[in-house]
Amino acid sequence: MSVSKFKKLATIATAAVSVSVLLTACQGKKSSSSTGTKTTKHSIALITDNNAIDDHSFNEAAWNGFKAFGKKHGLKQGKGGYQYFESSSAADFTPNANEAASSGFETIFGVGYQLTSAIKSAAKKNPKKNFVIIDDVISGQKNVASVTFESNQASYLAGIAAAYTTKTNHVGYIGGAKSATLELFEAGFKQGVEAGAKALGKKIKIDDQYIGNFTSTDKAKSIAQSMYASGADIIYHAAGNAGNGVFTEAKDINKNRKASKKVWVIGVDVDQSSLGSYTSKDGKKSNFVLTSVLKGLDVAVERIAEKAYQGKFPGGKHSVYTLEGNGVSVTKGNIDSKTWSKVQAARKQILNGKVKVAESVSDLK
Repeated sequence: MSVSKFKKLATIATAAVSVSVLLTACQGKKSSSSTGTKTTKHSIALITDNNAIDDHSFNEAAWNGFKAFGKKHGLKQGKGGYQYFESSSAADFTPNANEAASSGFETIFGVGYQLTSAIKSAAKKNPKKNFVIIDDVISGQKNVASVTFESNQASYLAGIAAAYTTKTNHVGYIGGAKSATLELFEAGFKQGVEAGAKALGKKIKIDDQYIGNFTSTDKAKSIAQSMYASGADIIYHAAGNAGNGVFTEAKDINKNRKASKKVWVIGVDVDQSSLGSYTSKDGKKSNFVLTSVLKGLDVAVERIAEKAYQGKFPGGKHSVYTLEGNGVSVTKGNIDSKTWSKVQAARKQILNGKVKVAESVSDLK
C-alpha cells in the first residue's frame, strides 16, 4: 500500500448511478460528471509535512485554500479534483509527490521547506506537471513555483502586542525546528517586543527555545511549563502541530487561576483562538489567545491554483507575501483597543518603510 493516506469515502448510490467504495487509502474519490473535463486538467494535490491535515496550523491553512478553490470551480475532493497526501515522516515526501503526479493531479503543492528536496526531485521526474514549494525557493526549474512569506513583519506586530500586554515584563518564544524560515518569526517577534518596551520606557525579558521538530507536543508543553514558571505571562509559538502542547499547558495553568491572572499564548499560521477557550477558577468563561500571526497560505495556494486553472501557472517564479494585501497579518483577538492602535501604527510604519524588520536574530545584534 502507498504511504499516502487519502480520506476513505463512503459509497453513494442512487437509482441511476452507483459509485464504488474506495477500498484503499491510496486513491481519491472520482469527481462527478458535472465537473466535466476540467477536473483532470485543473486538479490539485497537497503534500503535507509530517503533521496531519487538521494540525490547526500550517497544513490546515493550505487545505482551506484548496477547499475554497474547489468550491469556486465545482471540483470534488478526490482524483480529478482536489486532494491531500499526508506524510508520516520525511521518507514519505518524495513518494507522495510522485504518486500525486502519477494519479493525474496537475498542480502539486509541497507544504513547508522540509519538502524542498522532494519537490525538486518530483518536478524533475514529472516535467509536464506543475509543482509549488511553500516556504522556500527552488530556482532553475521552470515547472516549479516558489512561495515565501515575510512572517517577520507580522511577528513584529505580535511583539508589539506582547510588550503592551505583559504584566510581568517577561515573555517567551518557542520555535519548532530551527531554520532560516523559523528565524523570521523569532527575529520579528523579538524586535517588536524590544520596540514596544523602548516606547514604554521599560525592559522586557525574552526567553527563547526550539523544540527541534514540529511534532513533539509533550516537549512543547514542557518548555512552556518552564517559561511560565519562570515568570513569562505570554508565549509566542511558531511550532506547527507541536505548538498544541503550549496551548495545553496554558489551559492547565489558567483553569486553576482567576481569569484576571491568566497567561497568554500567541498563535501562528491560522487563527488559533478556538484553542484558547476555557473556564477559569472563578467560574468565568474566558480565552487566553492574545492574537494569532497569520500566514496567508490559503490565499497563496488558491491564487496559484487559480493561475494554473487559467493556464498561467507561474513556473520558475518566486512570489513573496507581506503585510501589504494581508499576505501576512495578525488577528485582533483579545488585544485591548489601546494596544491594537499601537499595533496598527506599527503596521503603517512597516508599510511606509519607517521600520525595517529583521530577518534573522543576528540582525538584531
